[in-house]
This record gives sequence, structure tokens and C-alpha cells, in this order.
Amino acid sequence: MTPEMVIELSKQSVYITGLIAAPILILALAVGLIISIFQAVTQIQEQTLVFVPKIIAVFIGLLFFGPWMLRQLVNFTENIFGNLSNFIG
Repeated sequence: MTPEMVIELSKQSVYITGLIAAPILILALAVGLIISIFQAVTQIQEQTLVFVPKIIAVFIGLLFFGPWMLRQLVNFTENIFGNLSNFIG
């Protein structure tokens, strides 16, 4: 395995990690922003108010995006195992 192969595999791994994490992180960010705006408007400064909506949003996001995320991981893993002979040899 050459250094170029290791770098390419590392780049693909970082890319797929970001791609899979992005929908959930963006959803949590959006919910947090909406709750923060609500808190600023109503002047409710309860710190724990953000957690429950974020957790619910993340669970709903996992239910919605979960199959797509799993498909991306399976495709990436199949690609690695399919090209394993190129990496070893």
C-alpha cells in the first residue's frame, strides 16, 4: 500500500464522515437557532429548554436520514472491500 493510497482512502473516509454527519448536525443547528430566537423574543433564559427539542429533532432526523446514511456507509465499505486487492497488492 503506497502513501498515495493511504491519503486517498483517508480523504474518502473524511468526506463520507462529513457527508453522513451533515444532515443531523444541520438539523440540530437549525433547531437550536430557532429555540434561541424564541428565547430571545420571549426573554425566557432557561438553559435546559434547548435540549429536549434538539434530541427529538435528532431522533426524527435519524429516522428520516438513517436509511440514506446506512446506504452511504454500505457503499463505501463495499468499495473498500472491492478494491482490497489493489490496496494490499
